[in-house]
Amino acid sequence: MAKTKTIFVCNECGNESAKWLGRCPACNSWNSFFEQKIVETKTATSKPKEKITPQKLNTYEAKDTIKIPTGFGELDRVLGGGLVKGSLTLLGGEPGIGKSTLILQICNKIAKAGQVLYVSGEESAEQIKLRADRLGINNDNILFLGETDIDIINQSIIELNPKLVIIDSIQTMYSDELTAAAGSVSQVREITSQVMRICKSRNITTIIIGHVTKEGNIAGPRVLEHMVDTVLYLEGERYFSYRILRGVKNRFGSTNEIGMFEMREEGMCERKNERNRRKMV
Repeated sequence: MAKTKTIFVCNECGNESAKWLGRCPACNSWNSFFEQKIVETKTATSKPKEKITPQKLNTYEAKDTIKIPTGFGELDRVLGGGLVKGSLTLLGGEPGIGKSTLILQICNKIAKAGQVLYVSGEESAEQIKLRADRLGINNDNILFLGETDIDIINQSIIELNPKLVIIDSIQTMYSDELTAAAGSVSQVREITSQVMRICKSRNITTIIIGHVTKEGNIAGPRVLEHMVDTVLYLEGERYFSYRILRGVKNRFGSTNEIGMFEMREEGMCERKNERNRRKMV
């Protein structure tokens, strides 16, 4: 028999409580708890798990990570040399700051070496194609999937086994296994976990896009930032052309670098001289 229990989850930080609270004790947010039902299933015929014996660390051989150049020197330096094969990267930024434009340009460069799957839950194929035409992108290796159901997305990833997967944006995806609304902390956590499990098992590089809250943090920040390998923020004033890309977490490199870009009609352009001048100041 399946057992159902109810918990309350903070929509800001993911903190769980057995009862509703007006103020979250973890992040001090007011009226952020929402009800979530969890179904627990137990089967009497479950197979025993295979026993795994711990091994000495010295018996393992260290291997260098394989890094994929993005075609942007500014981005590669922030990443520590490029996108690590099989890694999960989170790109955050305010709506309209240029995240989708930069990602589409990265797709065009990486698609020269293999297929790229672009999953969008916000924009239609026609909207993405208009942006691609404006950027001068015409690549048959870029495949588009306009879907928000994670089960369909996972099936497409398994069938295509692409070189790169883009999830735009993580807040629009949902799983039928949860009753919470799309974009909630529990949904974001479950979606990210499923994408990470499939892509890491198949060594597929993945970039997920996340919008930021009014405080400047990615929705469900502690949930996402702890799960992914790399966290990047694209910042700047929407009404000015310059953008700064910085890393706040990187398991494969330093977080002391920044990348300078300028938003032009032809897309994101690197501004190396501006970055050097900024460092001197």
